[in-house]
This record gives sequence, C-alpha cells and structure tokens, in this order.
Amino acid sequence: MPDTSPSWLDRLPGWAPILPGIGAGALMGLGQAPWALTWLAVAGLLGAVLVFSITSTRRGAFGAGWGVGLGYFALVLNWVTEPFQVDAATTGWMAPFALFFLAAGLALFWALAFWGAGHARGLRTRLFALAVAWAAAEPARAYVLTGFPWAMVGYLWAPVDAIQWVSVIGPHGLNLVTLLAVSLIAIALRGGRRAWVTGGVGVATVVALVWGGAAMVPPLQDLTGRPVVRLVQPNAPQHQKWDRAFVPIFFERQVDFTAAPSHDGLGRPDLVVWPETAVPMLLDNADEALGIITEAAFPARVVLGIQREEDGAWYNSLVLAGQGPDVVQVYDKHHLVPFGEYMPAAALFRHVGVGGLAQRAEGGYTAGPGPQIIDLGEGLGRALPLICYEAVFPQDVHNAPGRADFLLQITNDAWFGQVSGPYQHLSQSRIRAIEQGLPMLRAANTGVSAVIDGSGRVLDSVPLGEAGYLDTPLPPPLRVTPYSRTGDLPLLIALFFLGCAAFYISRRVSD
Repeated sequence: MPDTSPSWLDRLPGWAPILPGIGAGALMGLGQAPWALTWLAVAGLLGAVLVFSITSTRRGAFGAGWGVGLGYFALVLNWVTEPFQVDAATTGWMAPFALFFLAAGLALFWALAFWGAGHARGLRTRLFALAVAWAAAEPARAYVLTGFPWAMVGYLWAPVDAIQWVSVIGPHGLNLVTLLAVSLIAIALRGGRRAWVTGGVGVATVVALVWGGAAMVPPLQDLTGRPVVRLVQPNAPQHQKWDRAFVPIFFERQVDFTAAPSHDGLGRPDLVVWPETAVPMLLDNADEALGIITEAAFPARVVLGIQREEDGAWYNSLVLAGQGPDVVQVYDKHHLVPFGEYMPAAALFRHVGVGGLAQRAEGGYTAGPGPQIIDLGEGLGRALPLICYEAVFPQDVHNAPGRADFLLQITNDAWFGQVSGPYQHLSQSRIRAIEQGLPMLRAANTGVSAVIDGSGRVLDSVPLGEAGYLDTPLPPPLRVTPYSRTGDLPLLIALFFLGCAAFYISRRVSD
C-alpha cells in the first residue's frame, strides 16, 4: 500500500510549505530578464519540485505551489507597481496591494496544479503528475479571463539557445519538456540509487534542449539591398507624456528624428515607425499633424500610434499614413489590458473612485475586431501589427489571418519603469519572432526599440531611457516554422492524454 503518512513538512503549521516554496519561486524568477540567470532558475525549479516531493498531503502540496507562485510572480512582476507611481498622490497607495494580489492570484494556477498532482501516489507518479499539471496550468494562465501568460516557466531558457525550441513545440511545449526533465532529475535525488538512470534521462533532456537549440540557430542573413526602416524613440516619461507643457516638445522631437539625415550609409528609410499613442490627439483631429509627419518622412511610409473615437467608442490604434492627412489603413488593438485600458466591472469600481490607469477616454478603450495584416506595399511587404502587450500572447500572433513578412510592435513601456518590465517585454517579443520565424520591428516610447531577426537576435536597438532613432535594414522572414503551422493544439492534446495517463497510473501504483 502507498505510504500516505504526513511528512515532516506536513507536520509543521499549515503555512509551513509556503515558505520554502517562496524561496524556490524567487530563485526561479531570476531566469527572467533583466537578471537572465538561467541555471539559477533551473536550480529554483528543481527546488520547487523537491519541495512538492516532500509534502504528502494535498493541503501541503497546495501551500507549496502557492508559495512557489507567490515568490516567482512577486519578483518577476515587481514592475507592476510602476503605473501607480505616475500619479502617486492618487494611486500610489495601491501599488503594494496590486503587486501582492496579482502575484497571489496568479500563484493560484500553480497551487491548483500542485494540489491536483498531490492526489497521485508514489514518488515517480506524483512528480510525473506535477510536471503535467504544472504544464497545463500555463496555458490556463494564458487563456483564462483574457489571459496573462507573462514570464512563463519555459522562458527561463530565453537567454540561451534552448529557447529556439519554441519554433518547433511552442512555448507551452517548452514548458512541458522543461518540467518533465526537472522532475526526472528530482526523482533521482529523492528516489535512491536505482533512480539515477531516470535522473540521467532528465539531464540528457536538458543537454538536448541546449545543444539542439544551438544547432537550430541560423547564420546571420545578408541584408544587402533590403528595405531600410527607421524606428523612432521619443523617450517621453509617463508623468510628462500628456502634460500640455511637454506634448509639443515630444511631438517635435519625433518629427525631427523622422526628418533627420540617414546614417551608416543606408540611405533614406522606406518606412518610419512611431511608438504607441505617439500622436497626442485623436485621429479625427490630426490632419495637420499627419501632414507634418508625412512631409518629414517623405518619401517613406509612416506607421504610428494614435487614439481614435468612433460612435462614442475610443480605440488604441495603429495607423498606416499616406500622404498629407490620408490614412491608408487602421488597426485597433484588440487584446486590452484589464484595469489599465478598460475596467472589468467598471460600474462597480466607479463607485469607489477607481478608474483604469492607461486610458485617456473616460470609459476606457474598446477592443478592436482581432488580428489583421497590413500591406505596406511593394518591397516592404505585409506586417502583423501588435500594440503593446499583445506581443505577450503567442495565440494572438498565431491566429493572424495569413502569414506576414514581419511583426510590427508599437508600445509605450514607460508604464513598466526602468528596471525589469521593459526588458521582460522585449524578451517576450524576441520569443514571438522565434516562434513564427519572422523578424520584428519594435518601436517603444522609452525603449527598448529594436529590430529582431527571425531567430530572435536583437540586431540593433535604442537603449532604455534614451531619446533617439535607428535606421536598419529589414531582415527577411525565415521559412515557416512547425509551431506557426500547428499552434498550441498538439500540445493541448498531448497534455490531455498525459493527464489521463497520470491518473490511470496513480490508480494502479502500489509502493
């Protein structure tokens, strides 16, 4: 019969498993940008699995999982306090509560995974069940309640070549393989001498991830004769961005950057990209501003971020400008930031005087219809626009109507501060490029503006917190990746059958 007696950890007070979980989770978080300490993060992940392996009750497993999530998300999402400091006198008091409740809420996904795996019996079965359940918790986090897949487990590989596997198995597949490998190593550490073969398989899997990823990295592409793109970074701090005294300064700075002579011998750009909400007025009132911008950019085409209003609804939009005030195409952001660009249960929150942080419209933004491709004309090709944190969602990029020639992200990362948030956002933009085998052009208000090739290399960038622009050849797309063909469906099917297998084995196991 299986041994169901409480472990020493379970005999401690009910909150005790939370504490080592917090430590392991915080160590895991060091794998994310800007720290990028992959192997410390792997050690933290192993520690989290070992903490679970010591618990023998479902309550202890739940506490361990919640602790891991709390430590992880509290460290990784520390930037979430930054938006509340823009108007510190009004919203600053909310900052620590926002961080705690966001981290605690996201940690519930992991806690439920640990709790579910805690039903299994036998060390091997429990750790196998944990890997599957934890891997299933990440797509749940990506989809439930509009989703928030920021800093998924597998992203600890972003600083090393193992991240290339997302082009084959996707980010959720990389989560699963990583968790299975670490669980096999944990079995070896906890299972005695006979389990070392199992541990060897886990180590071999990690080695295969790293070496196989390195083998997937393509050589640098020849960019001779490619279209030239200019990315504009005005560096408008959020507390000044909408201040009437500073609005003309930032607008003129962007116009000056747009009209500036080319450098590096590349010639005049074919495309100029301004960041999210770069034009400080509604589209209907922007004829004069668009004329100034397009004249400064001529003969280049211009893509820019602007707000627009239609039938009482406000949109956070990307516009492809023609000549003068002409607008060729408009894309409206469809994946909005909860509590930032719109307020869930807005009527309830209005009663207590709380509104969204980012919206300029009183009622927040309205979501656009969904992903779309914009045609930039001969030479430049077709782009898939992404506004701000839409680049965090692999499913949104995959669901585009057809394959673009490149990804085009405009963002205002001034909300994320100057420490971790902008670098994590950039890292996840790199991962979207790798998944699709497509280059990305990224124009960010305060940085980091960058050109990224289809293998995730940052070819050139404007540093965080600096005003400037860069001229760069547009890299060509790579061949279609396996993940861009299949999306997450094969992984979700695999998780279903693996979950069934874990349940079946658990019912039959006998120690």
